[in-house]
Amino acid sequence: SEGMRNLVRWLSLAVCIYRLNADLISHLHPPFQVISTHPCVFPFTYGDVTYYSCISVHSDFDWCSFDKEFRGRWRYCTMSDPPRCVFPFLFRQKLYNECTKDGYILDRSWCSLTGDYNKDGKWKQCSPNK
Repeated sequence: SEGMRNLVRWLSLAVCIYRLNADLISHLHPPFQVISTHPCVFPFTYGDVTYYSCISVHSDFDWCSFDKEFRGRWRYCTMSDPPRCVFPFLFRQKLYNECTKDGYILDRSWCSLTGDYNKDGKWKQCSPNK
């Protein structure tokens, strides 16, 4: 009967929505995991791309690799993880041993995440107030 078919459709939709919700909840709230203190290695290569800081590729949460070439050993990142400044670093024709405001249009200090900013172009802001 038509009523029975509608009931079956409604029930299968409800089951589908319930499963989707359950998947979503477990995805957003992973089981408790001990955060390792094993050091991250930067830069690291994952999928032919080199990363200089924690990444969220294929993950809801930032993570890092324990190996220069990712081999499946990783952990979630914490607030204390890099990116860290690399000193000294080369910018234009000068070596810098500390954060600098040179070349930053916002008049804030920055540093390179590699030893050669000219070649790699990887950087971070040092402090929002300086």
